Amino acid sequence: MNIIMSITRYNCWMQSDELLSLTASERLTLEEEYENQISWRQDEKKCTFIILDHEMYKNSGDEIESMIGDVNLFFNDPFLEDTAEIEVMIAEISSRRKGFGKQAVILMMVYGVEILKITKFTAKIGMSNSISLGLFLNMGFIEESRSSVFQEITLALPVTDDVLQYLRQESQSFGMRINLSS
Repeated sequence: MNIIMSITRYNCWMQSDELLSLTASERLTLEEEYENQISWRQDEKKCTFIILDHEMYKNSGDEIESMIGDVNLFFNDPFLEDTAEIEVMIAEISSRRKGFGKQAVILMMVYGVEILKITKFTAKIGMSNSISLGLFLNMGFIEESRSSVFQEITLALPVTDDVLQYLRQESQSFGMRINLSS
């Protein structure tokens, strides 16, 4: 993937007031976005995957054109190395409400459990972001706390045998074969 073009596309998305609000992000210049992406790439406590629309990519062969969002893991607590915050953004309006967010979260959780040995996921979501709240609650996350100051709800999901089974079933439903350890 052409890194310069992908950062340019990402920065274009992040000029949207709606996305800035939904993701609790700040508007960055393109230069600031490059610096931000470099710092993320070097930070072992952050993991980002760009989400592509498979059909669009299959038809065009163009990764940049097929970009629709991203999914991230953050290791914010040095005392809880097996806990990660997860977030997802479907930036392309035409790609929303089609299951891409759920699929990306499931794949990132599988990666987190299998490769990074995560035993608990958290998600911090703005109180007004009903779509993201619904997504994570429907996946079994439960409310852990609320911050009226930040207007944010923290959801959590410990990785239990039931969660592993859910991840197996869901990932297989979109053609991925995995062997999650119990």
